[in-house]
Order: sequence, then structure tokens, then C-alpha cells
Amino acid sequence: MDQRKAIAAELPRLRRYARALQRDPGAADDLVQDCVERALSRLHLFRPGTNLRAWLFTILHNIHVNSVRGEIRAAERVVASTDGEIPIEGVTDPSQSHSLELRDLSRALDALTEEQRQVILLIGLEDMSYRDASEILGVPVGTVMSRLSRGRDRLRILTNREESQKLRRVE
Repeated sequence: MDQRKAIAAELPRLRRYARALQRDPGAADDLVQDCVERALSRLHLFRPGTNLRAWLFTILHNIHVNSVRGEIRAAERVVASTDGEIPIEGVTDPSQSHSLELRDLSRALDALTEEQRQVILLIGLEDMSYRDASEILGVPVGTVMSRLSRGRDRLRILTNREESQKLRRVE
């Protein structure tokens, strides 16, 4: 299969992951566009026979992380340059009329650390293996497993589902 067609086939998964990370459809589409643009401009760096999906998710993840870091640096410059307090915008409820469980899950995901949320989304939502998630995030497989376990435990607590039975992915 042509690599460009293979990249196009991954667009729905990239969009889904980007929307879960960004929580804003417009920003998520921009993130996917940046990812695809970077992938196409660096297609010569992709090694045939390796996992194209993991390569694309790594690019998307790195663009997202760099964006978040840039926003933090910009916010620090604004705080450092002002004398007064900066008003912080409150969190607003989603405008969609989804079920209460979906709303609670979304809020619980937002309450997780960024690292835990990324691992849960990659493995739970995108059905990636621990190895692929570790490559995308640039951390050891054991760290992925630890973050996943802590994230799932935290989700159970936040969604009031403290069942003793823990589901584990079998590789």
C-alpha cells in the first residue's frame, strides 16, 4: 500500500486521539493537520517495515507536548509581566447532551495527570499495545503499565466504581 494512502487510513484514529487530548474539535483538527503535514514532509525518514501508526502517533504526541510546553512558557511570561492577579477561567460543562456517565468519565479523565490520561487513551481508546504506547510516549513499557494501573485506579475512584476486580490487558 502506498504510504500516503496508509497515512490517510489512520486519520480517523489520529482525530479521535487528538480530540481526546485537546478537548476542542478545532484545535484537534489543527493538531492532526500539523501531524500529517510533518509526516508527509518527513516521509523519507520513515523506515518501511516499521509501525506507521505508532510513527504517526509519536509525531502527534510530540507536537501536542511541544504545544503544551509553549503555552506554559507563554503563561509564565504573562504572569511575570503583570502586577495584578490574572483571572482564571472556570471549567465549563460540555454543551452536548450526552449521558451523565459519559460526562462523569470525561471529568474523571480531565482530573488525571497528563501522563495517565495519555496512556489510558492510547491503550484504552486506541487499543494500542504497551510496546507501541511506550514508543509513542518515549518511556519504558514498565512505566506505561504503571501509569495505566494508577490511572485506572484513579478513574475507578473518581467515577465511584471502586470494584475490587481489576481488568488487565493481556499481551
